[in-house]
Amino acid sequence: MVYRLELAQRSSGPATAPRAAAAECCVVLMMKAVAQSKRRLATEIGAERATQAAQYLVDCAREDLESWRGPVCLAPADAAHLTALGSPSVAAVIVQRGDNLGERINHVNAELVARGVERQLFIGIDCPALDVAYLERAAAALSECDVVFGPAVDGGVVLMGVRGRWPDLSALPWSTGALGRALAAVCVSAGARSAMLEPLRDVDTLADLLALGAALAGDSRPARRALGRWLAQQRDLQGK
Repeated sequence: MVYRLELAQRSSGPATAPRAAAAECCVVLMMKAVAQSKRRLATEIGAERATQAAQYLVDCAREDLESWRGPVCLAPADAAHLTALGSPSVAAVIVQRGDNLGERINHVNAELVARGVERQLFIGIDCPALDVAYLERAAAALSECDVVFGPAVDGGVVLMGVRGRWPDLSALPWSTGALGRALAAVCVSAGARSAMLEPLRDVDTLADLLALGAALAGDSRPARRALGRWLAQQRDLQGK
């Protein structure tokens, strides 16, 4: 059964409940080197600018990690990829293992559970629309449900949270618009109670990138402001 988040929160108590839940929930950043990120975007704007965009997106993700009240885990595709983040204070670093993203998430999830970390929120660098309040609502949902999803408007996900172990995720259609439904279905089939947050837009294409300009206009967070300034400088992309 899939619950909309407001249903999952009916018995979550006072407004402080999401913040309290955050202290027990680990945010896991799945990442790789910026030069290897945003390759779909690179086909539209070139490798150099896609790498620049990826670094700004990494900076936004780091901003969220530094604001999070609970534990943080960095999960790079390779240990060398951590250089893009600098040296944030984290509870764990777990290098990904597996042939596809599902296998890699399963590996990181199992390692954290083995270390006693039961509640985990998995994010990437793709969604600067994320904020701490969104993460806190996801953490609070795990007090009532087994899994929680932050859908992307293109059918993927910008966040996926679990209490305990994920089912086998290796056969899912990663990096497609069918992912969100398939992910929810495999969790429901495994008997998991699921909660759903409101959808957000992630950054996979030039259209997504251009849409960020308006979305970031009122955002006061420094990394988001820097991304907005960089976007404003890419004037030649506006007509593409």
